[in-house]
Amino acid sequence: MSMVSIEVCRTIGDELSEALERLIPQLSSSATVPSADELLEIVTTEGTFLLIARDGGRIVGTLTLVTFRIPSGARAWIEDVAVDSEARGKGVGEALSREALRIAASRNVRTVELTSRPSREAANRLYRRIGFEPRETNVYRYTIRESADDLSKA
Repeated sequence: MSMVSIEVCRTIGDELSEALERLIPQLSSSATVPSADELLEIVTTEGTFLLIARDGGRIVGTLTLVTFRIPSGARAWIEDVAVDSEARGKGVGEALSREALRIAASRNVRTVELTSRPSREAANRLYRRIGFEPRETNVYRYTIRESADDLSKA
């Protein structure tokens, strides 16, 4: 494998769209590929960093880092880590994760959180190896099925 390079994506185009059409289904069978408008919002939102990994010029992975401030301090969350099946086991996920941690540290973030399905054994080993620690916590998800107006009437 040639040297993997990591960059923050700040523009969109066909190359990014085509890469996400390939990577998003490998991440989740229920996720949809973002539209051009949604991608533009992602890459231009302050505190949001869409990282892309390139191997030989080709996009082989992505990671999204979101940084934000709350009353207890600056925090960050890593989401949608996707590495092309052909590039797995070659350090792409580690390079993406380490760059995300570097960016978070540069923004004075206190903690970086992520979740990973237990079935993603290699990813879970990676996160522990680079210093992530499992937390004793419950993770809850609320799926919004109503409009904001309907929710405000409850």
